[in-house]
Amino acid sequence: MTDPVAVETFLAPLARTARKRRHLDGLVFWGGEAGWPDSPSEALEAEEIAFYAEGLLLDGFRMEWTLVADATGEADHLRLCFWQDGPPPPDLPPGWTALERGRWPAAA
Repeated sequence: MTDPVAVETFLAPLARTARKRRHLDGLVFWGGEAGWPDSPSEALEAEEIAFYAEGLLLDGFRMEWTLVADATGEADHLRLCFWQDGPPPPDLPPGWTALERGRWPAAA
């Protein structure tokens, strides 16, 4: 079973970022054995992000979150990638930059 305290510690920077940047959406991507889609499956409002992620992590999903900036350097959205099997998420598309990032479980 996943340790709830460890999950909360991991999600703390994401939750802080979402609170500071309430105007940003969390774009959810689901990966698996078949790979990763080009488009998100859904968009979450900032206040939903940590709660949504916590439940999935406690259920054994893996996660990578990224605060994504556009070509001007402005924060544009939070990319939330979830998967159980298969490869981790691909790099950001050209023109996008990672400002902050976290992965559960941490990369070895």
